[in-house]
Amino acid sequence: LDVWSNLAFPLVGLWGLIRVVSAPAGGRDDPFTDPRERWPFAVVCVGVALTGLGSAWYHAAPDNARLVWDRLPMTLVFMGMLSAVVAERIGVAAGLVLLPVFLASGLASIAYWHASEAAGAGDLRPYVLVQFFPALAIPLMLWLFPARYTRGGDIVVVLVIYGAAKIFEVLDGRIFAMGGVVSGHTLKHLMAALACWWLIAGTMARRPSRRLPEQETTG
Repeated sequence: LDVWSNLAFPLVGLWGLIRVVSAPAGGRDDPFTDPRERWPFAVVCVGVALTGLGSAWYHAAPDNARLVWDRLPMTLVFMGMLSAVVAERIGVAAGLVLLPVFLASGLASIAYWHASEAAGAGDLRPYVLVQFFPALAIPLMLWLFPARYTRGGDIVVVLVIYGAAKIFEVLDGRIFAMGGVVSGHTLKHLMAALACWWLIAGTMARRPSRRLPEQETTG
């Protein structure tokens, strides 16, 4: 089931990519007031789809070489989501400028871990930072900067669902011991896919918030 549960990711990722790329943009009632805002979300969707493929390949025959392709797409999701929140809360230009920087940081963390594994050290610290920095930075931005769109609470729901997924991962063996069929890791895959679905569905349903004129010109 650890392999098959990954099918949820390509389904959600491809569905999301189609929705994001084809979504109306530029109008006052569109999910993207600036068409460029769709690109961080497109990166997220591509990352989600590739995560399912990479994770399934890894779980079919686990080793460090395959683990690279399990972890690499996840950095696209984390960094794309971080860039999307920067674009929405701080400014579109800032989000787009930081997107390649974030992506390069994510890729570098994987390259560093893989090189450290080859050297016998297995240093995961940069990769852990790539995972958990967005989990800290995103709530901080939600608190400090005003929302430009409705449904701002969706991102909180996404973080809660993903947090639950990580808890299932920690309780992997205990959950499997309860019934001997479903493991915590399988539930982690399904919950993480649900978090991705919620993110895209909420983004497509959002609308520009009604703000003061001077607020609309900032960012």
